[in-house]
Amino acid sequence: MAESRLIGAYPVIGIRPTIDGRRGPIKVRESLEDQTMGMAKAAAKLFEENIKYSNGEPVKVVIADTTIGRVAEAAACEEKFRREGVAITLTVTPCWCYGSETMDMDPTTIKGVWGLNATERPGAVYLASVLATHAQKGLPAFGIYGHDVVEADDSTIGDDIKEKLLRFGRAAVAAATMRGKSYLQIGSICMGIGGSIIDSDFMESYLGMRVESVDEVEIIRRMTEGIYDEAEFQKALAWAKEKCKMGYDKNPDFVRKSDEEKEEQFEFAVKMAVIIKDLMNGNKNLPEGCEEEAVGHNALAAGFQGQRQWTDFYPNGDFAEAVLNTSFDWNGAREPYILATENDVLNGLGMLFMKLLTNRAQMFADVRTYWSGDAIKRVTGYDIEGVAKEADGVIHLINSGACCLDANAEARDAEGNQTMKPWYEVTKEDQDAIMAATTWCAADNGYFRGGGFSSRFETTATMPATMVRLNLVKGLGPVMQIAEGWTVGLPADVSDTLWKRTDYTWPSTWFAPRCDGKDGSAFKTAYEVMNNWGANHGAISYGHIGADLITLCSILRIPVAMHNVEDKDIFRPKAWDAFGMDKEGADYRACAVYGPMYK
Repeated sequence: MAESRLIGAYPVIGIRPTIDGRRGPIKVRESLEDQTMGMAKAAAKLFEENIKYSNGEPVKVVIADTTIGRVAEAAACEEKFRREGVAITLTVTPCWCYGSETMDMDPTTIKGVWGLNATERPGAVYLASVLATHAQKGLPAFGIYGHDVVEADDSTIGDDIKEKLLRFGRAAVAAATMRGKSYLQIGSICMGIGGSIIDSDFMESYLGMRVESVDEVEIIRRMTEGIYDEAEFQKALAWAKEKCKMGYDKNPDFVRKSDEEKEEQFEFAVKMAVIIKDLMNGNKNLPEGCEEEAVGHNALAAGFQGQRQWTDFYPNGDFAEAVLNTSFDWNGAREPYILATENDVLNGLGMLFMKLLTNRAQMFADVRTYWSGDAIKRVTGYDIEGVAKEADGVIHLINSGACCLDANAEARDAEGNQTMKPWYEVTKEDQDAIMAATTWCAADNGYFRGGGFSSRFETTATMPATMVRLNLVKGLGPVMQIAEGWTVGLPADVSDTLWKRTDYTWPSTWFAPRCDGKDGSAFKTAYEVMNNWGANHGAISYGHIGADLITLCSILRIPVAMHNVEDKDIFRPKAWDAFGMDKEGADYRACAVYGPMYK
């Protein structure tokens, strides 16, 4: 659907149809060949029709050339998978097989096993046996087993099996996509924010990614020496001048920029966006003599330091961050970039995880203020209702203009509802509507002495959303927080009153987490969610995707410290069950024992 911006192929899923190896006069193996290979083909079809890479193409699936009944066939399968670039394997069977001979023994692949729940042959027995062997050998695998007994000749896949297969597939593809790619930090630590202190060992050991670094002065060098694609810049500038509506200037006269200065700064901001794209992924159209710069850094995600060394002197990075994080630009719909404000790599990684799971643009925001129902009533006279009332308030998500523009939810689904779409479903009409609902206000020159522009919009729709935060804790390592909930559209006068108490030139989203009202719970109300949040930033995605995130974190060996996902939806490798009956504690213990994938 779109050419990959990155060096390296996308991860391939390999299907391993295992079978009872006994032949002889009763022809045990022969009688199972068609059924076993049929399971493999059905699983492959499910993956291909429902999972896409981040560039919009269907996931690639390969199947072993033969069923696998003994170790020689397992070795032949492994050799084929090595040639095909398989990073994820799913073993499927309707019957008993010789577990240690037929299992995936490659320590680098992400593994799942699907054993058919049918009475004619003991597929479930093999599943239990081989998962025990996986645990014994320290090769954790996801176990997939249907709730209801099915007929041996039933070729359909039950809904519960589909859910587990697709959750495994989505999470595994997301995890494997990160391997071998880069995070590019442009600048370094921003205003003492811990999230922008990059831990290279964490990136390498847990995600298989490398850290690349350039100083922010590289942007100025490229501007000064003309190391950018002039045609691309002119196209971007023409688009920006046509589509970006200028907002108001809140600055007092004595620090306000002139119209001429603003025009120069707007061109500067657009050129920044063009250059940051080149820094991340290169550009073959750079001028002759710029072959080194044309290569780029193979960055799957990046962060821009900005404050304060840059923004005290140059226009801020809000335009570049907002537009690159959005699912379209001057070239039309395209895969959103991940560019973290203030180089908060931990928030950028949360955005990256969710982008790879959903193929949607992601929001970056301060988790800024909790407004209780009583406080809103006191200040505005309004009684909150719906999901906001159930949470006893809302959390104000707001940052200085770097949030993806998709978050104003002016894209529409087939029924006309406001939404945020996978990037390859974003239409020209969606793009125009999103840009029409966004204004670009002059930057607050108290925060940003160098000027610039901040995007401004309001999320007026009630949409399902998931907010996450990845944190690093000394002595413990990485931990993830997940809060499913909804964006909330407040009455315009109420929203304005609350919004004006912070910065009215920044994009605004009201978020109500799904709460349980239980004493002692981190999800009793929205207050407890904010009070338990681990940092000043949050990454927010459209949809309730907490279960997929939990599965992804288990693959990456990152324990989940806080979530509001129902227990029935939690899907982790089978070996996690051996670490105790309390799911959260078992997750911590299993992640500690198995350790990061790439250590």
